[in-house]
Amino acid sequence: MPASKMTIDGSNYIGAFAVSTDKFTFLANGVTKNKEDIIRKMLGTEIIKTTINSSLLVGLFVAANSNGVLLPSIMDRDEISAIKHASHGLRVEILDTDLNALRNNILSNDKIAIVNPGFSGRDVSIIKDTLGVEVVKMHIGEFNTVGANNILTNKGMVINNRVSEMEIEKVESMTGMKCEQSTANMGELTVGLATIANSHGLIVGDATSGFEYSRIAGALDIES
Repeated sequence: MPASKMTIDGSNYIGAFAVSTDKFTFLANGVTKNKEDIIRKMLGTEIIKTTINSSLLVGLFVAANSNGVLLPSIMDRDEISAIKHASHGLRVEILDTDLNALRNNILSNDKIAIVNPGFSGRDVSIIKDTLGVEVVKMHIGEFNTVGANNILTNKGMVINNRVSEMEIEKVESMTGMKCEQSTANMGELTVGLATIANSHGLIVGDATSGFEYSRIAGALDIES
């Protein structure tokens, strides 16, 4: 699948409105049919449209991989039921934590989750059981919001520009992947929130430069 650029609801932070696994993309209600079709084509997944406590910022709150879905406790009962019904084959759990912007605080693929050090031992246990992965608590480049500031798929990883060489070596050792540094949206460090990505494809915020676009796509092994 090729890569693409877009805005959602006028914003270049498209990752605030959607999060993708290799099976499903969780997308904010209200996204236009045209953009929904582009996302489906680029990422090669089924689309699950939802809200989080009536908010469109699905990409801030939902953390997921091919094994499971973590939802914040702020969601209402109907929203939870709809996601459980639509995400067939996945374990769906509610994580009741003050760090309820779960995607901002959890960076995961199908093998590992790097999470905000502020999560409790109980939180880590739920994350591990739901996503079915090893869980490591750490910041990356001084950011505890590891999901907002980095990208991790089953094929590659992009980390923010504040990381040290020592951190790069540590992350590469944990993930078994070569990490590439990049910004998005013309110099922004929140590369996770500027992108929607999985193993099949990539979509970046429209303000992302050609250099950033190519660097991110290359790191994730996506044809640009």
